[in-house]
Amino acid sequence: MKGSVISRLSPETWPLDLELLPQPVYMVGGAVRDALLGRSSEYLDLDFVLSADAIEAARRIAKYYHAGFVILDPARKIARVVFPQATVDFAQQEGDSLETDLCRRDFTINAIAYNPHTQEIIDPLHGWVDLENKLLRMVSPTNLADDPLRLLRAYRQASQLGFTIEAGTQECIRNLASKITQVAVERVRVELGYLLASAVGSPWLTSAWKDGLIGRFFPSATHESLARLVTVDDAGVELANTWPNLGLQLQEYIKDTVKTTWLGIAKLACLVSNEPDVAEAQLNSLTYSRGEIRAVTTILRLFPQLKADQMSLPERYFFFQEAGAVFLAVAVFALASGTAVEVIAPLITHYLTPDDLVAHPTPLVSGQDIMISLKIPASPIIGKLLTEIAVAQVEGRVSTRDEAIDLAMQLQGERSGGVGEWGSDGVKE
Repeated sequence: MKGSVISRLSPETWPLDLELLPQPVYMVGGAVRDALLGRSSEYLDLDFVLSADAIEAARRIAKYYHAGFVILDPARKIARVVFPQATVDFAQQEGDSLETDLCRRDFTINAIAYNPHTQEIIDPLHGWVDLENKLLRMVSPTNLADDPLRLLRAYRQASQLGFTIEAGTQECIRNLASKITQVAVERVRVELGYLLASAVGSPWLTSAWKDGLIGRFFPSATHESLARLVTVDDAGVELANTWPNLGLQLQEYIKDTVKTTWLGIAKLACLVSNEPDVAEAQLNSLTYSRGEIRAVTTILRLFPQLKADQMSLPERYFFFQEAGAVFLAVAVFALASGTAVEVIAPLITHYLTPDDLVAHPTPLVSGQDIMISLKIPASPIIGKLLTEIAVAQVEGRVSTRDEAIDLAMQLQGERSGGVGEWGSDGVKE
């Protein structure tokens, strides 16, 4: 066992040379824990404790390797060096010994150190035993109270590792739960993101809510809405089993710069108010991005339209116009909310057909074409004519540019003659 652990912690796997690190130096935290568990990752996340000059050591190593460098906490003397396939944090030892430093950490499984020079595992709090028992145990109540984010982090780590939170630790978390409001919402949002990212996080989100940790951030959440998190996961599996491509797309980030998946967006919609405006305010208070907020509020606006009766082609067209890239999240949320898959299936067929005119329309004419052909200036009527043409195209009444122009002329002539009125959706009534 020890030999395999040492090999996983070997400096040969690091992005930097051991000889560049001053002595004494210790690896701590998640990398040691994961090595003991036999877990590996292509992207390394290493943490080192130095007895002195941690920031200076990090700066020197970053300069040597032309790597990224940032000071994370000048007061506690923590700095980060960023390599292409690794992140390495350097922290100054807290207290007058390594054991004192380890005793200030959150959970025993994260309070294990490794000396790369002697290949020694240092485990004063018996974290290895808790690892073997798959148990998340606090080091002390004071440590949790000193950084209340650790209260929520317990649920995230239990979720990711498949562990159970030790009974005394969970009771302590319940007693300290009110302190979570002392934490910056940006840090809370990161932990929530981990829990929303996969099915294993859903039961732990419910536990965190029951234990008083997330109700302060999601005041509209209820037992029923928390239970829907699991049904969203189940709905995602159901869609993926029928349409495998959808399963892959649900796991994609909504944007490269926003690390929330479409499935995570559907689950986030479970935690906020059903009223889009209220939900927007709640998500704003948690500093979610505009893209995430827009996606959630789009779900809340559109999923009621997915009723038992079939939508007409124009209704489907307008549905997709508003849904855009959020369609899959709307579909999985609606399915989890009781909409039959038979109702959603026709829309999915539209969505999965690349040249489908309902979900992926290709305009026959542009606004410029309309203005030139009808000899009219730019005005809101141009958009309404384009919308009417698009609906006619969906219904098969026009299929060429000339037919589209003829329809525009006809509609404009009727409008000039006072025949009919334009509806709020741009379709002539």
